Amino acid sequence: MSELQAPPGSGSRRLSYELIDCAWRGHVLAGLDAATIRPTDALVVRERDGLRWHRCLRCDAWLPVPPPEHPAREFLPARDEIEVPLRGRPLRDRYVLRLIALDRLIHFLVLGTLAVGIFLFARERVTLGDRFFRILDAVQGVVGGRTGATGQGMLAELEKAFEARASTLYLVGLVVAAYALLEGIEAVGLWLAKRWAEYLTFVATTILLIPEVYELTRTVSALKVVALAINLAVVAYLLFAKRLFGLRGGGRAERAERKRDTGWPALHRFLPGALPGEGSAPAPPTGGNPQSPLPGEGSASTPPAGGDSKAP
Repeated sequence: MSELQAPPGSGSRRLSYELIDCAWRGHVLAGLDAATIRPTDALVVRERDGLRWHRCLRCDAWLPVPPPEHPAREFLPARDEIEVPLRGRPLRDRYVLRLIALDRLIHFLVLGTLAVGIFLFARERVTLGDRFFRILDAVQGVVGGRTGATGQGMLAELEKAFEARASTLYLVGLVVAAYALLEGIEAVGLWLAKRWAEYLTFVATTILLIPEVYELTRTVSALKVVALAINLAVVAYLLFAKRLFGLRGGGRAERAERKRDTGWPALHRFLPGALPGEGSAPAPPTGGNPQSPLPGEGSASTPPAGGDSKAP
């Protein structure tokens, strides 16, 4: 690899999802229960002055930990036994997709509640209608309006709802329930980072833009503007950042990017940093191949090219 990158959050003002995740979930350290640390483990664990410094596999911070009093194993686990957490773009995508999923979950709950209310209203509207019109007539009389007839606006719309046929109300309820189900499926799929959910969300959100723009041509409100802005941002993110419909290399480029930022190749791409007092740090193997030996197994040690080491 021709150029190494500084650890997340070092020397940069950009938002570091790795640091956020570690602050929320805690650091991910390997080999805490190992009796012996070998020179070949220097990429993730080093020993100095009676302490072991463990590199967080997510944010690259070095944390001092005393050796275990009762080690459970002789050496660090093999690479295929160590799970490297998400970092880089895959971690960013998880945060963004789950934020969209929460938005869809809210839609699911609101629309689901509305659908249930419509069905209940369709079933009990005869009973509710008599009470509704008596109360409405009394309220209009108190405020000086005409009794025996309603006016305009919301009261007129409610009156239309009571006068609608039961079949029409059930049809409206089914449409609302179907849309709520669609939002629920989107929420689950996006939360699990499924590719099909990204396409489904893009199509559903794009179709929803049509009535939103139409509503803005009639009346403008802050809520409508915010809803439109959110949906436009979701569409743009899915289309460009997630490379839907072959854009910017499509799914193949997205998978290659994810592979680069996932597992051991991601660790090799970033400077491991030097411990306090060290003048050099082992460089990752040439090419960043996850099957290449760890530093010390046939690779040279060179000073890190820039980037701040991170230690508490």
